[in-house]
Amino acid sequence: MNTHVVTAPTVALAPQRLATGKYGQQMSLPCSHLVKCGKSIHRESKMLAMRVSAAAVDLEALEAETVGAAEPVGMVPKRRNVSRRYKTEFAKVPGKTTALAPKEAIELVLSTASAKFTETVELHAKLNIDPKYADQQLRATVSLPNGTGKESRVAVVCQGDNEKVAKEAGADYAGGEELIQQIEEGLMDFDKLVATPDMMPKIAKLGRQLGPRGLMPNPKAGTVTTDVAAAVKDFKGGKVEYRADKAGNVHVGFGKASFSADALVQNLKAIQESMDANRPAGAKGVYWKTLTVCSTMGPGIRVNYGALRDMATQE
Repeated sequence: MNTHVVTAPTVALAPQRLATGKYGQQMSLPCSHLVKCGKSIHRESKMLAMRVSAAAVDLEALEAETVGAAEPVGMVPKRRNVSRRYKTEFAKVPGKTTALAPKEAIELVLSTASAKFTETVELHAKLNIDPKYADQQLRATVSLPNGTGKESRVAVVCQGDNEKVAKEAGADYAGGEELIQQIEEGLMDFDKLVATPDMMPKIAKLGRQLGPRGLMPNPKAGTVTTDVAAAVKDFKGGKVEYRADKAGNVHVGFGKASFSADALVQNLKAIQESMDANRPAGAKGVYWKTLTVCSTMGPGIRVNYGALRDMATQE
C-alpha cells in the first residue's frame, strides 16, 4: 500500500535579523519578535503535519474507487423475460428487415396468435410526420368493411326528437342534460360518445372525465354531428378512429384473430387508403416509414407498403 505522509518542516530561528532602516542604515530586530514569529510558524506547520498524517491516503485504493465510479451505469442491456410460447412464435417471424406481402403477413399473424383468448389484430405504422406542427397532425375515422369483431357501446348526447332517433338506431344511451349529469357522476359504460353541435357547450364541463379516456366528442373523429342515426350505425358497424401520437406513430386494431385472412386484408387496405387520403399537408418526402402488423400477444411482422398500396389495381 502506497501511503504518502507530509511531515512538518523544521524552522530554524536566528537570534536576530538585520533589516534596512528609513535612511538605508542596518538595524537589528528584537529577539522577542523573532521568537514569537518562529513559534507561530512552527505551531501551524505541526498542525498541518498532524492533519495530513491522520488522513493518510491509500493511493491504490483511491484509484480503484475512482475507476469503479467512472464506469457508466446501465450500459449492459437488461434481458427481456419472455415466455416459451412467445419464443416459439418469434422463431416463425423472418425479422424486421424483411417485409412480406399483405396476405402472407396476415396469415403469419394468425399462425402466431396462440394465446388462450381471441387476440386482436393490430396495425402499427410509423409515419414521416411531426405532430407538434399543426399542418402535420393526423386524426380521422375509417369504416372497416368487416367490422372490428367487438361490439361498441355508443352514447348520444342530444335533445328533442334526436333522442328517439338515436335509440332507434341502436344507441346504448341517449339523452340531454340528464345524461350529462349521469356522466358527471361517473357513468362511463360506453366506448363512443356522440353529441350534436348544440350540446357541445354543455359537454365542455366534462372535459376532465372524458378527455383522459379519449371520449370527448370531436368533429374530426365524427362524433360531433347532426345525423346521430348515421353516426350510431357507423360506430356500431365497425367505424374506428385513429390518430398519430407525439412520435408520429399510428396504432389501431382492425379485427380479431378469429377473422379470415381475406377479411383482415380488406380491413387493412381500408385503413391504408384512409390514411393516404387524410395525409397531412405538411408531410414531406416518404410518408410511410414502416408498417407492422401483429396480434395482441404475438411478434410484429413487417408489411410491404408498396404491395398493399397496389392491391387496388389488382382487384
